[in-house]
Amino acid sequence: MATPQSSRHNSGVSSPQRKHVIQVDSVQRWMEDLRHMTEVECMCILQSKPIGVDEDVQGELIVGGTGGGAGEQGAGEGGAGSGLQTLLKRAFIVSTELGKMFQRLEKGRWQRVHSTAVRANCHVHSLIQEYSATRSSPAEMQKYEKSLLGKCMELTAITERCIHTEDEYFLTSMKEAIHEILTDVSDSFSQMIDMALANEVQILIRQIESSDNVYTIGTAISSLLSLTQDGPQLCSIIAKFLSDSSALGRGAVVALFRICRQDCFTCLYAHALRTVASICCVDEGIKQLEKVDGILCLADILTEGGSAEAARAEAAAVVAQITSPHHTCTQHLASFLESMQDIVTALIKLCEEASSGEVFLLASAALANITFFDTMACEILLQLNAVHILLQACHDPRRVDTPYSKDQVVTILANMSVLDQAISEVLQEKGK
Repeated sequence: MATPQSSRHNSGVSSPQRKHVIQVDSVQRWMEDLRHMTEVECMCILQSKPIGVDEDVQGELIVGGTGGGAGEQGAGEGGAGSGLQTLLKRAFIVSTELGKMFQRLEKGRWQRVHSTAVRANCHVHSLIQEYSATRSSPAEMQKYEKSLLGKCMELTAITERCIHTEDEYFLTSMKEAIHEILTDVSDSFSQMIDMALANEVQILIRQIESSDNVYTIGTAISSLLSLTQDGPQLCSIIAKFLSDSSALGRGAVVALFRICRQDCFTCLYAHALRTVASICCVDEGIKQLEKVDGILCLADILTEGGSAEAARAEAAAVVAQITSPHHTCTQHLASFLESMQDIVTALIKLCEEASSGEVFLLASAALANITFFDTMACEILLQLNAVHILLQACHDPRRVDTPYSKDQVVTILANMSVLDQAISEVLQEKGK
């Protein structure tokens, strides 16, 4: 029989052993789990910017950190893609540095103002050298380059004078002069970049127009689409370029719709139309679409029985874009009214036959905008049994898989409710 002393001894030994076993097992288990977690975390850290970086060296880190990725992307997209990536990367860096200079100038941080001026000067030189190495700059752009380089040198020299004096009167007078030069540098830089981007767009358009190779055209379209994704400002540059080149028959919208009108490029329809939709986020893009009878082309793709669903979905995306309520020029789309019946019919059919939530969302978004655009669309939808089709789709998770799709359906039904018959049908379908 065990004595109390021996029992205490045994328990004193067994307890630490049990704890040790439990600790080892849990630690090992934790380490095994952590190994996979840290691998993922390390990948995230390697692909992201460092935390707590001194803002003075931020520009250098951007250049070093993104160079590889841009190079790889450019290599994959061809010459124009590489030029675009280099141009956009450097333009972002220079714009950032100029913004810092304005802020530091207001605070009177002269040492920082000068160091930023030096870095901006270096980046401008690098941008021009890198771009000139791959492109022959237009004569007008070369004038801006020379003027910009001269102003950058002047800015560097005048800021250097300010770090060698503590005369408040002198520094106050210099602040206004530096601000004026800095404003000139910013304006000249923006104009030069706009010209360079227009040059890149022209190169891409020539590739699309002159080649009969599907891969080459697809690569050029990808580069153009990538450019449009950087915001409305770049889309405006593309749209303005279209106006200037329309007399020559060249322009992104013209080139893309030429692709969409050739049977040999059916595999590129969806890609081309997605790019058109991006360009049409600005009013000028919509005007260009109308000038090349783009509405008729969209109607043909939507109503053509042999058109791929992806192409019809992207055509619906273009319709949604050009009929968006925030645009100011939609009232000029006379050709859209002529094709209204065909387009609305094709869109509600696409909603009914959609194979995915994305396709349904694009088609329903186009219909929602059209019902805002013209009340005649509501009457057409009523004749096409749209209330039943849309409410049935809401019970199909394959087609309506997000709240955004339901929002489009609600918008369509709300706009149709101006018609008494539509209200009755909604109630009959238990859509209340």
